[in-house]
Amino acid sequence: MITDKDRAGWIGASDTNFVIGNRHTKTFLKWWLAKLGLSEINFSNKYTVAGSIYEHSILDNLNIKNLEKDKQILIPELYLRVNLDGNTLDTIYEVKTYKAENDYKISKNYYQQVQVQMFATGIRQGYIVAYPLEEKYYNNYFLDIDRNKIKLFPIEYNECFIAEYLIKLKELAECLSKGVFPK
Repeated sequence: MITDKDRAGWIGASDTNFVIGNRHTKTFLKWWLAKLGLSEINFSNKYTVAGSIYEHSILDNLNIKNLEKDKQILIPELYLRVNLDGNTLDTIYEVKTYKAENDYKISKNYYQQVQVQMFATGIRQGYIVAYPLEEKYYNNYFLDIDRNKIKLFPIEYNECFIAEYLIKLKELAECLSKGVFPK
């Protein structure tokens, strides 16, 4: 679980939708101001807090040999900072929790996040690790994880997506280095 919430000066894998998305929105402007260190974005609620707290327990229940948790990869020339939930030498594990009454579907943002994680690490195998949280999990952070409820969704590396992503990331990295707004 990464505890440093300062997002200034770096672009993360979870920011991929901003890197490749529309740069002419109020949401993008708010995000870019945070990247420049001129404002802060602090989004947190009981769902995101519980998801972060349960990450390690979920990963521990997978019983993966040589699993490393909370690794951070920095690529300064791209202003890219990638935080991994879990990884081995050849596989990335990105944990996502969701409300138990819903079916889990991989979102475009999460798929792209894992793509960027694979690019940054050189690891070409990734999984989204999904776990359903019942309401009681949001009120008590010490409940057990049921291994049988963990779902693994394989993500294949997409070179074409990364090629397009890198063009836009390099543009933003140049703007970030100059402290200016992108066009």
